[in-house]
Amino acid sequence: MKAHLHFRDPEWDGEPLEEEPCPKCGQRPCACEVTPPRPCAKCGKSPCECPKEPCSVCGRVDCVCQKKKKVKVKLADGKERTIQHMMMTTFWHPDGTLMSAQQFLELLFGKLPDFFKNEAELRAIWSAPDTRAKLLHGLAEKGFGQDQLSEMQKIIDAEKSDLFDVLAHVAYAMAPLTREVRATNAKVYINTRFSAKQQVFLDFVLSHYVSVGVEELDQSKLTPLLRLKYHNSIADAVVDLGKPEDIGKLFADFQKYLYAVAV
Repeated sequence: MKAHLHFRDPEWDGEPLEEEPCPKCGQRPCACEVTPPRPCAKCGKSPCECPKEPCSVCGRVDCVCQKKKKVKVKLADGKERTIQHMMMTTFWHPDGTLMSAQQFLELLFGKLPDFFKNEAELRAIWSAPDTRAKLLHGLAEKGFGQDQLSEMQKIIDAEKSDLFDVLAHVAYAMAPLTREVRATNAKVYINTRFSAKQQVFLDFVLSHYVSVGVEELDQSKLTPLLRLKYHNSIADAVVDLGKPEDIGKLFADFQKYLYAVAV
């Protein structure tokens, strides 16, 4: 303890410097009163312990919006698409070589006219489960499968949107809509065109669509959705919704309202 005192040398070190008096109170050491910071008006604590509000764009408390570097890509139609510039995101070209996100975007843009001529035709194809399945199958055969299109959703910042929005954005520079907005728009039509019991079932289907994605609208999902909604009693579903062929038609027909042009 205090071993440093054995090494003091006044001739070498000189006299210890005295602390300057405080310019405010004139005392040494300072005797000024320190005013603590005011408590938060909401939580009453200092420092504030209020929970931080999530970012309205990315939904995270530790906002990552500014961390996402975006780049604009001008395609052959002269219009720009904005994509996330993520160096680690790569795609496989149909010939087996690696591509960047921008190269994949350009390749997809060039191939989409082989599948539909315009926006109206894309909407018509996508609005029916059978033609939508054929389109997705054809795209997959050309190297644009479900995984690649889902990755493109992230690239264009449309993870809460429909795969329709990916194709429409790439092909026609259309701004993506979220699945929730599409479902809300569709309910305007559904509530005037279907019976009360049909509306209840379709609302159930839409909730799964919003949570999961367009794959919940595939015709193969109808029976599982009915079993889930009616607790494994298809007989109860028939009582509410009609014969099996009527239920199948209901499930297919309502989907066009999800992709109708907003008015």
